Amino acid sequence: MRLLTREALLSFRRAPLLSTLSITTIAFSLFTLGLFGLVAINLREALRGLEERVEIVAFVLRGTPAETITLATQDIAAFPEVQDVVYVTEEQALARARRELVEFRDAYRDLQVNPLPASMEVRLRNGYRDAAHVERVAQRLRGFGFVNDVRFGREWVQKLDYLRNITGIVGFVIGLAFAAVAVVIIGVTIRLTLLQRAREISIMRLVGATNWFIRGPFLLEGALKGLLGGLLSLVLCYAGYLLFRDRSGGTFAGLIFFQPVQMVGIVLFGVLLGLCGSLVSVGRHLRHA
Repeated sequence: MRLLTREALLSFRRAPLLSTLSITTIAFSLFTLGLFGLVAINLREALRGLEERVEIVAFVLRGTPAETITLATQDIAAFPEVQDVVYVTEEQALARARRELVEFRDAYRDLQVNPLPASMEVRLRNGYRDAAHVERVAQRLRGFGFVNDVRFGREWVQKLDYLRNITGIVGFVIGLAFAAVAVVIIGVTIRLTLLQRAREISIMRLVGATNWFIRGPFLLEGALKGLLGGLLSLVLCYAGYLLFRDRSGGTFAGLIFFQPVQMVGIVLFGVLLGLCGSLVSVGRHLRHA
């Protein structure tokens, strides 16, 4: 292991320009990917805020006994998808309308009879706020005999699903593209290093060195370059995050940065890119040597 480490570190001294190019390439590839990741994380956070507003409103027929409402509320709260159920009486619905619908405040003030029905407002748990689960719960609510109508904004929930799906697909495609570019460039730089040491590798093979013994220093070199590139990309991402947040004048003060687990993942992804680039390049060289 000590020999592998020494040989890997010596390669940095033998080709400092190529090593710097490799590290910089990984850093900027992961930096670009990291910036997109920050956008995706904050967009997902914004979508989560919208998801929390997803609720199903079941309007109750007038004259429904309070005991029936109580039992139904308990049954609905026991649904695996349901987070909580709030029963809104007719008087509470009217008071809310007067408070929130300012333009109709005078009309509601002069009413002789309350036109607003009582309702049950059902909020769903995290992970069940997609269109399919919302529709399923709405269908079960329609099965209660005292429920007059059920509304949940079908089109709005479907658009929310579309935004969530498109964000995931675009993120995967862009991440895959930048990862492929990084692997190719790392492979090229390792390939150039191999060509510089082709004579040394030939002598090692003549004295009986195995392919894995020859690969070792180059794989460790690629991993080290990936590690350094990953750390540098995090520094660049954090600098970009601070710059954007501070220049936004408070508009984006609520932006979040990567969690520690995500930062470790980015660094490990850089190490994986370095290993893959080295493995592909060394393997191709040894096959054709």
